[in-house]
Amino acid sequence: MGGGHGGGLTYKGVTVHTPKTWHTVTGKGLCAVMWFWILYRAKQDGPVVMGWRHPWDGHGDHGHGDHH
Repeated sequence: MGGGHGGGLTYKGVTVHTPKTWHTVTGKGLCAVMWFWILYRAKQDGPVVMGWRHPWDGHGDHGHGDHH
């Protein structure tokens, strides 16, 4: 495999090296962005996805005329 520099943990012949700090920080940041996006979309589209309302419900009147 790769070079033997740096610390790491060896288990059953496989060495997992310690990640660099920027890898850890970037990974946590991207994870946070992912969850914020998932929760934002769930707030926006959740009722439609769960079948609680139709996508065309709740948009209000856009001036398409009276429908009596």
